[in-house]
Amino acid sequence: MKPVIMDVDTGIDDALAIAYAARSPELELIALTTCFGNISVQEATRNSLYVLEKLGKPVPVYEGAKLPISGSLKKAYARHIHGQDGLGNTFREEPQGHKAELAAAEYIIRQVKERPHEMTIIAVGPLTNLALAIEKAPDIIPLIGEVVVMGGAVTVPGNATPHGEANIVADPEAAAAVFASGVRLTLVGLDVTMQTLLSSGSLQKWRRSGGELGGWLAEMTEFYIGAYEARFPGIGGCGLHDPLAVGVAIDRSFVSFDRMRVAVVTEGEAAGQTVGSVEGEPRIEVCTKVDAERFLQHFLSRVI
Repeated sequence: MKPVIMDVDTGIDDALAIAYAARSPELELIALTTCFGNISVQEATRNSLYVLEKLGKPVPVYEGAKLPISGSLKKAYARHIHGQDGLGNTFREEPQGHKAELAAAEYIIRQVKERPHEMTIIAVGPLTNLALAIEKAPDIIPLIGEVVVMGGAVTVPGNATPHGEANIVADPEAAAAVFASGVRLTLVGLDVTMQTLLSSGSLQKWRRSGGELGGWLAEMTEFYIGAYEARFPGIGGCGLHDPLAVGVAIDRSFVSFDRMRVAVVTEGEAAGQTVGSVEGEPRIEVCTKVDAERFLQHFLSRVI
């Protein structure tokens, strides 16, 4: 089993990704760390605890950054995509669990040092927590097993802006620092995630055979598909952005890569844009192709 920390800003696709990771025997999900992004960090922590309780998966949740490195929010929370509560307006009651005392960045540093060359960090929100951990303890860079990031749009347009993908736009300075750090990193961006569409038909199967959990996941994801349809009429589903990052951590053959140096624009109207180049170092693995149908079937076989 691969030990994994998931760094999340728990909205709907984060919740689906957590379920996928929790149900995959290849991964040892040891903790969630939370960040602002889709919603506030306090709501992301609450939602993470809520999702884990729904899954019956008792792992600790460590709260992290409430603001970007610059100290001010770069973009509004994505409540139009994820609902007012971040979970498609399906949040019913406060979770029984409580966040752990240690801050997310401190926890990442501690775990990487305790398990050198073993830890996989699956980061599916802004990269602020990881950037803070690297800034505070740069000696962890060669000790991290790998980082799988859902973020960026190297060869395609953005979604938060014409130039940038939402997680990178939320804290471009953090992304720039992480990409330039030399950490072993795989970038799972809109280049591939927009090809992983989950249709409404799958939700009906969840409702019929998934019990209480399936009904809740279906209700939540139905909101997400509705938000997609509003933005992209006729698209026929929603992108499994964060779950694909989990899929890559499980089985790298779901995707193909190009090794590139990826720079991040940090100022101006193009802030958050990810610019790939075959020139320069360090290089990271940028996902450029995906076996979408094989990944989708794998995801569906695990999540309920």
